[in-house]
Amino acid sequence: MIYIVRHGQTDWNVEGRYAGRQDVELNNTGIEQANTIKESLKDVEFDVVISSPLKRALKTANIILGDNLSLHINTDERIIERSNGELEGKLKTETDQNIDFNAENIKYGIEPIKVFRKRINDFCKDITEKYRGKNVLVVTHAGVGIYIRCFFEGEPEGGNFQNYKMKNCEVLEYNND
Repeated sequence: MIYIVRHGQTDWNVEGRYAGRQDVELNNTGIEQANTIKESLKDVEFDVVISSPLKRALKTANIILGDNLSLHINTDERIIERSNGELEGKLKTETDQNIDFNAENIKYGIEPIKVFRKRINDFCKDITEKYRGKNVLVVTHAGVGIYIRCFFEGEPEGGNFQNYKMKNCEVLEYNND
């Protein structure tokens, strides 16, 4: 099985800020959420653990693994959150609410959607081939999670990608046999 986990809550999640590539820490709620996921996944023997290199994802992965020192957390740049360019750190309420993040000609220096989706698709292809039949834990971000869902489940009905957005510490499971 492939287990996809979005990192725990950060203060920026609560405040409604664009985080993107900014390396913000988990808050206390995020740490509690990760501990809850640790408990729910305690009976799963992971063969491989892969995380985004950002602190919020790595901390979540470390909490989930707990005392399991036999596993190393591999980081992969392909599952780092999408760059939100000039929007990073800004409150969503203080920016143009009509930004189409799926448009090809994104303004504000946001990572182009084709580039973003390609790196996530490449990652998903790699792990499904390389780790077939293995238990894989992947800890990543909301934006990445949307397109991981597209890879495994197809495009969302009506093109509403927000329906695929994972909550903090939500777990998705996909068969990779």
